[in-house]
Amino acid sequence: MSHVPHELAEEFPEYKDKIHTQKESNPHFQKLFDEYHAINREIHRLETRVETASDDYEHDLRKKRMVLKDELAAILSAA
Repeated sequence: MSHVPHELAEEFPEYKDKIHTQKESNPHFQKLFDEYHAINREIHRLETRVETASDDYEHDLRKKRMVLKDELAAILSAA
C-alpha cells in the first residue's frame, strides 16, 4: 500500500493545465476537486496511521475517491 497522496495533478499529469483552468472556470469541477482533495487527504491520514478508522469506512472512502476521480477525468477529457 502506497503512503503517497494521490494528488489529481500527479494522477493526470497530461491534464495539469486543464485542471487549473477548470478549477478557475467551472464551479462544478471545483466542487468535485475539493471533495476529491478532502477525501484523498483523509485516506492519506489513515494510510499513515495519523488517524484510525474501520476497514469498512476506509473502503467506502476509497470507493468515493475512485468515483470522483472518474468524474473529474471525464470532465478533463471533454474539455
